[in-house]
Amino acid sequence: MISIVITSFKEPKSVKKAIESIIKNKIKEKYELIIVAPDKETEQVVKEFSKKNKRIKYFKDPGKGKSFALNLIFKILKGDIWIFTDGDVYISDNAINEITNKFKDPLVACVTGRPVPTNSKKTMLGFWAHLLYDAGAHKIRKELNEKDQFLECSGYLFAFRNNITKNIPLNVAEDTIIPYLTMKKGYKVRYAEKALVYVKNPTTIGDFIKQRKRTAKAHETLEQYSPFFPKVKSLRNEIIKGTIPALKYPKTIKELLWTSLLFFTRFYIWVLVKLEDRLLKKRYTDAWERIETTK
Repeated sequence: MISIVITSFKEPKSVKKAIESIIKNKIKEKYELIIVAPDKETEQVVKEFSKKNKRIKYFKDPGKGKSFALNLIFKILKGDIWIFTDGDVYISDNAINEITNKFKDPLVACVTGRPVPTNSKKTMLGFWAHLLYDAGAHKIRKELNEKDQFLECSGYLFAFRNNITKNIPLNVAEDTIIPYLTMKKGYKVRYAEKALVYVKNPTTIGDFIKQRKRTAKAHETLEQYSPFFPKVKSLRNEIIKGTIPALKYPKTIKELLWTSLLFFTRFYIWVLVKLEDRLLKKRYTDAWERIETTK
């Protein structure tokens, strides 16, 4: 049996699409689908689905943050494999089977899907999203997967065996700490690149910086638990491994200009992260934080 969990925070409209995309999957295994959310609007949407499909359940989240909610839901999941996604994204028609197929290898205990932006490449922010996902995250995960090396997951769609952990720290990203715990236990993390998850990215500079800064902080915190953790997401890796692929991605002069602006913006974000961490002691904390233009 597998347990599929959608975490959501005040996203009643988009969570409907997220649920429908999972139902459309012709899932081979027996499964349960649990939607975790704190708000009544989302609860009402889920209960409408539950009337027609008994496998769909609602779990009330106290609203203290995603990791806090996950630690609660870990205690009641029935599946051998747990799959997690978000309420503001939706998955491709065979994504669940693509994920579960990787677990046929008994040494594999964690699997990540592939995020795909829904934003248009004709805008600067949309182009940034495609560059970061295609020339960045996808390329890196694919290479690490082929080399049988450690890779980090995407919180938009990932899964792990139920024996990896029943509790995660509240001050670190779940899509980083869980792959780390998987590696620490001697298991492998794999990339299911055909398991697509469609994501709307920020459409304003302010929201882009807000989202990316929070993500960077969440990954930086892992150093507290393992100073020698093989980090994939870092300023150093972006400069050394990301510069050339990023410069090869643009097809026009305008896209090359946008890429140059992305370099400056990413560097600015990393400077903010370091300053807030070391000077202001403002570190990542678990909390629901809406990025409005991604909804």
